[in-house]
Amino acid sequence: MQELMPIINWEMTTFSTPMLAVLVFASVALFPTILLPSTPSIWVAGMTFGYGFGFLLIISAAAVGVSLPFFIGSLFLHRIQGWLEKYPKKAAILRAAGEGNWFHQFKAVTLIRISPFPYIIYNYCAVATHVKYGPYILGSLIGMVPEIFVAIYTGILIQTLADASQEQHTLSAPQILLNVGGFLLTVVTTIVFTVYAKRQLKVLQGEELILQ
Repeated sequence: MQELMPIINWEMTTFSTPMLAVLVFASVALFPTILLPSTPSIWVAGMTFGYGFGFLLIISAAAVGVSLPFFIGSLFLHRIQGWLEKYPKKAAILRAAGEGNWFHQFKAVTLIRISPFPYIIYNYCAVATHVKYGPYILGSLIGMVPEIFVAIYTGILIQTLADASQEQHTLSAPQILLNVGGFLLTVVTTIVFTVYAKRQLKVLQGEELILQ
């Protein structure tokens, strides 16, 4: 984070608020396609726009960010399927998302997004599991909500600490408790969802391996 802060500060002092919105949207929408993380851009959204507009900006950009690799991956369908066949146990989790009805696919995609599975890789592999685009996009967006909230809250916390440092005053005890407590609550909630998702994915993985 320390290495990224000079870049973030430069962006926020160089560009206007509307331009920052465009840059944040573009990075979150395009970075997953070229396998780059977009979390620092979500920090900027939190620092600049807060929860309301920041969340709407990120979730709309994320819709593009998970859709582009899905459609690009269809151009390399056979190659991706060959890669999945080399790793049957790991691929079983992904293949589970392509089985069953619409709701089953939606649930599986949501669990994959909440779990620690590398979401950038899944963006490209999803199409090879024959999951429909509808449950894929909706499950992806809902499953990414906890991670987005944590990243936005991190940005808000960074901005709060930066403002206090520039104004050369310390935060009051209630402010510290509110900021730290809110951050910890968000993180703990995300961890709980992640643990639950991992357990449910193991169940789906076992079912897929049995079917094979």
